[in-house]
Amino acid sequence: MRLTAVDLGASSGRVMVGEVGPGRLELTEVNRFANRPVQLGDRLHWDVLALFTGVLDGLRAAGRGGPVDGVGIDSWAVDVGLLDADGALLGNPLHHRDAGHARGVDQVHAVADADRLYQVNGLQHLPFTTVFQLAARRGTAQLTAARTALLVPDLLAHWLTGAVSAEVTNASTTGLLDATTRQWSWPLLDALGLPRDLLPPLVSPGDPLGVLTPEVLAQTGLTGPVPLTAVGSHDTASAVVGVPAATDRFAYVSCGTWSLVGVELPAPVLTGPSRAAGFTNELGVDGTVRYLRNVMGLWLLSESLRTWADAGLPADLGELLSAAARVPAFTAVVDCDDPRFLPPGDMPARIAALCAETGQTPPQSQAQTVRCILDSLALAYRRAVRTATELSGTDVEVVHVVGGGARNTLLMQLTADACGLRVLAGPVEAAALGNVLVQARALGAVSGGLAELRALVRSTQDVVRYEPRTGSEVAWAAIEARLPAR
Repeated sequence: MRLTAVDLGASSGRVMVGEVGPGRLELTEVNRFANRPVQLGDRLHWDVLALFTGVLDGLRAAGRGGPVDGVGIDSWAVDVGLLDADGALLGNPLHHRDAGHARGVDQVHAVADADRLYQVNGLQHLPFTTVFQLAARRGTAQLTAARTALLVPDLLAHWLTGAVSAEVTNASTTGLLDATTRQWSWPLLDALGLPRDLLPPLVSPGDPLGVLTPEVLAQTGLTGPVPLTAVGSHDTASAVVGVPAATDRFAYVSCGTWSLVGVELPAPVLTGPSRAAGFTNELGVDGTVRYLRNVMGLWLLSESLRTWADAGLPADLGELLSAAARVPAFTAVVDCDDPRFLPPGDMPARIAALCAETGQTPPQSQAQTVRCILDSLALAYRRAVRTATELSGTDVEVVHVVGGGARNTLLMQLTADACGLRVLAGPVEAAALGNVLVQARALGAVSGGLAELRALVRSTQDVVRYEPRTGSEVAWAAIEARLPAR
């Protein structure tokens, strides 16, 4: 079966064709396109129309290689497009790095404090969660005119098929879903004064959403009917399906612009210590829970590279990583999740400032800055993996790293050293693999549960193994003690 996965990340989108069947799982990229945020006045937006154009171009390219048997879409979370009564988009969706969302935090906490919110949605506090975004826009002409709020993959699915729905793994990131019942929390919505019909009906991974419209078929040259299937539309939900785990005793790092670090559970953990530790309960495929912590991730590195390139400085990642490998470990470390790192801007200057504030010598070169970022990320992964296992009562024997960061050999070795566990790095395109696997199962090309899907990934995809180096545990424990406890 020949299936198309639309996989949208915070910096780029890609359309992949997956050839799937018993014993077979192959991916081919047919289109990759930039995902550039747009600053308009004091607001930061996504250019969702450009993304849709990239999707159409990708579907057209997929069709040139043969028949397309299905499509699935996954993307990042929390950001929504608002539609009016006629179904027209009320402006490009706001970017989660837009500073205006934070205005909604106090409004939400006025009707539901942090403890109550966590008991309902189980989410780590992030000031850009959808519930805060919508609260910040209460009383605006845009939200007053809105009749439907669609997360990004649901918005694209709507344009491709006409379907109006919210896939549950991404809906669980909004703060408006009950993590226990896996349904919208109407009491919370009512307390916030938001209309219930703003939120569309929920669907689950594997549910059919419809077929591509005649207009889309004409634009792409595809021959219909082409079904669109709901997948784990949160890219991390799809990526966790694509983890090549042999047992359930694993932790994962979905390593990209954001790093999502956690374990897979059968039920949410809604305790006070879990909330205090900043852990989130996002829903996964087949009734699972992604118990994880959001870490600022490779955003620190990519934004540093952008800053250097804009200043005319060398910004070749490969050369900088080679130089960083020669920098002594722990020259400086920072808390990757410091709020000052969230918005775009001069990341190296922010890192230097935080080092100075914490009594460390700031990085004196680009290589030292890169090493500081990678040491700090590995330390964040160590803390997140250990805290996840402690709070959930689970035990892990391996850390699977998927996503683009799995190519970063220095970061992978540092992660193995920091966690004191074997790291299996890859596949890089885990989200696209999970996307096509859920489609393939829904359409009858493969069968089984997550164990069987992961066995197919394991037998067909390459991974690189990293073992913790002797004596590394003592060094990492010492550096961890230098940073404030969370």
